[in-house]
Amino acid sequence: MKAKHQRLILALVALCGVAGAGVLAASALRDEAAYFRTPVEIEGGKAAVGEAMRLGGMVAKGSIARQADGLTIRFVATDGKASVPVEYKGIVPDLFGEESGMVADGRMRADGTFVADRILAKHDERYMPPQMGDMPKNMKAPKA
Repeated sequence: MKAKHQRLILALVALCGVAGAGVLAASALRDEAAYFRTPVEIEGGKAAVGEAMRLGGMVAKGSIARQADGLTIRFVATDGKASVPVEYKGIVPDLFGEESGMVADGRMRADGTFVADRILAKHDERYMPPQMGDMPKNMKAPKA
């Protein structure tokens, strides 16, 4: 076999390998891709049942209900204009609480409840971790 043919075969094998890796990467990303939705968008019908998405909003005051099993929690996510009931089974973050921001990954159920697989609690720029103790909030970290 001539060297020219060997290079051509090697180039074709490399091209097939790159194409195969691209298909695998696209397949993996398709399962992880999630649209960000607000309660207004969900109430407006922009969310399909079973579609992977992220729900962002605030936890409505007085809406947190812990179930008897100790892991399941139900609450209402709101953006001030609309509300969506949320159900989550697991341990919630320390910052999770009433009237705090949250982002939940999950899917809509046919009954209109958002079933979360993961909950992330959001905080504002004034947040100070409990480990920092009584350090003044206006004190800036030293620059490295």
